[in-house]
Amino acid sequence: MTSEPHRLQYLEAMGLTGWAARYVLPNARPTPACEWQTPAAPAAAPPGERLHALLDEAREQESAPRKPSLPPERVARAPRPGRARVALLGEAPVSEGPSEPETAEAAPEAPREALRFAFQVACLEGRWLLLLPGEAPPGRARLRLLTNLLRGAGIASPLPVFQPFHWPLQEGLPVHEPLAEAREGLRAFLNGASRRGWAPCRLLMFGDDEALARVLALEAGRSATLDLPAWQAPTLDALASGAEAKRALLPRLLELGKVWHAEVDAEEEHPPRAGDDGRDGDGP
Repeated sequence: MTSEPHRLQYLEAMGLTGWAARYVLPNARPTPACEWQTPAAPAAAPPGERLHALLDEAREQESAPRKPSLPPERVARAPRPGRARVALLGEAPVSEGPSEPETAEAAPEAPREALRFAFQVACLEGRWLLLLPGEAPPGRARLRLLTNLLRGAGIASPLPVFQPFHWPLQEGLPVHEPLAEAREGLRAFLNGASRRGWAPCRLLMFGDDEALARVLALEAGRSATLDLPAWQAPTLDALASGAEAKRALLPRLLELGKVWHAEVDAEEEHPPRAGDDGRDGDGP
């Protein structure tokens, strides 16, 4: 049996205030005791009757009238884009052919593999781009060979510092148009290099790379991506391996030197104005 303190705690927990007499008045009548009658629990129906009740309820639900559904051709569809514009502008409506079943959501385009290439780039006197395909920077021997080749062409300018560039810039990003995105990245890199005084008007590339050639769009002595005249020679490793490759390149180097001096003379006679990058469309 629950003691009086426990009973009061239960009542307090349930939010009920318990009243108890603290003093007994003399000659007071005793408080009558209240007896609560416990309500009788409903008698559980036999299992057979419960089963028949469930079956009757299921039959009533099946026999109930259902709301008629619209035919497939009357199902409301989302308006196609452009109809509001046609109605506002008063244009003639375009006849539509047989409608095809519309899917709820268009399937997302699967990401594609990014083009991968790398090169080392420098800008000779801020006008001619020197581009060496590959991730490894050129060593002292290759830089000395490049300097001698330019001097053989009559270009005595000091060799600038090469900077690396690789694509993609970050791994794991989704790619939908590999070629277009690579070209945009290359243009953005060269546009940012203009803060260092670069105003390229010609491209000199020593070596070959299939992916890089696609990005530069090299064709007929020009890079369509950069909109620059392009001049391409064998790799510095191939030129350093034998004298035959150097002798074959010598006539082209002499023609390249003539173009360089012609551009220098033209700049001395007509200095470029602000906003003019000095580009021309003539190739070596």
